[in-house]
Amino acid sequence: MKPGVAILCLVLVGCEPASRDVLGTLEADRIVLPASAFERIEAIAVREGEQVVAGQLLVTLDTTTSAAQLAALQADIRRLTEALAELDAGSRPESVRGAAARLTQTQARLTDARAQLQRIAPLAKRGVLPALDAERAQASVAAARADVDAARAALDEVEAGARVQTKAQARAALDVAIAQAAAVRAALDKLSVHAPRAGSIERLPYRVGEQPPQGAPLAILLASGLRYARVYVPQPLRLRIDIGSAATVTLPDGRSARGALRSVRSEPVFTPYYALAGDDAERLSYLAEIELQGADDWPLGVPLRAVFEPAP
Repeated sequence: MKPGVAILCLVLVGCEPASRDVLGTLEADRIVLPASAFERIEAIAVREGEQVVAGQLLVTLDTTTSAAQLAALQADIRRLTEALAELDAGSRPESVRGAAARLTQTQARLTDARAQLQRIAPLAKRGVLPALDAERAQASVAAARADVDAARAALDEVEAGARVQTKAQARAALDVAIAQAAAVRAALDKLSVHAPRAGSIERLPYRVGEQPPQGAPLAILLASGLRYARVYVPQPLRLRIDIGSAATVTLPDGRSARGALRSVRSEPVFTPYYALAGDDAERLSYLAEIELQGADDWPLGVPLRAVFEPAP
């Protein structure tokens, strides 16, 4: 090999990062369970450090306000349901008979008014009665005819029942009340906080009787099972690894496990103090997570060292 080529190879080798080691800590998925409403804590069913199973009750908030809202909406639903049933059932038979009777009554008055006009009109024409009497008789017939028309329209309305649009509005109002009740029922269910996964209670920030603001953490759960290493990858090594890159993680006591890179931040951060070494002290690093296999029982928070394997 020519001397120039040999020197170039040595320079290229020297440009490679000296190590694939990174430092970090062992972590698990932290699940923050927030307060869904500004309510007083009524009961706490677990203690910090306690192991819980999925679905186990953790914290209960006061349900007085939400329960009252739900009761009011349920009463409104019953009222609207009965109102809609009344519209669907149509008019009562008594109402129909009453409207028919009023129509018969107005028809009788119209018949009487016409008979009166027939008697008065010839007499007024011959001058036996004043013409004003005939005009009054004609007005009475017209008024009686109008009363008959109004009574017939009233009977038709009673027999036809409620309009389609009225029934549609009643159904829409009932649907709104049902939806509101469902929303309040869901909010009421959230006042009882359950564990979404198995794990251990890391922290209970509040105590019974306190009233945390909405969104404040009621419990912080460390999920059981899968562990991952949170490490800081220096910039030179970041260029040589990617999602899925294999790594071996070792604890201070010698235990080790294999894993794969599952995520890496796109924005760099300053290297933490415990990862500073030599030239790396002035470099930026990228926060990354290595998903581990066979480390489910490892203690959380302990420092570790990870070594990324060269790409095949």
